[in-house]
Amino acid sequence: MMAGAAVLLLALGGCSVTIPTDPDGTLDRVTGGMLRVGVSPNPPWTDLPGGTGEDPEGTEVRLVEDFAQSIQAQVEWVPGGEEDLIGRLERGELDLVIGGLTARSPWAEKVAMTYRYAETAGPEGEKQLHVMAAPMGENAFLVELERFLLEGDR
Repeated sequence: MMAGAAVLLLALGGCSVTIPTDPDGTLDRVTGGMLRVGVSPNPPWTDLPGGTGEDPEGTEVRLVEDFAQSIQAQVEWVPGGEEDLIGRLERGELDLVIGGLTARSPWAEKVAMTYRYAETAGPEGEKQLHVMAAPMGENAFLVELERFLLEGDR
């Protein structure tokens, strides 16, 4: 069995396969480019000011802005409701969706959820594990985002 694993690793190494990978190239496209982020209002995580052209505010907005800076990307904010934004993420129109999502989100079957990056108490004292939504299968992008989110105290 060990010999078979070694042969497989050698074969993959010769094919220039990188792991993790993004079938749609999300990380390569957004690095140094444009990160399209859907944002649904859910203060204090995300908030949409009333004025046209104003950027969103909130804890997750600042995290995304810092992440974008770390990969030298500009952020294009796309406001909307969760259902619409998740659909757009599934169709490849967005790269990320934020809005105070938790690990118990009903969208977890449709999109990739990051590892929890924050823990808070819910309205009834229950534990809430906060996540962001990314495209399913875009694992290099997801790993880079999770690495950023898990660095330091958040």
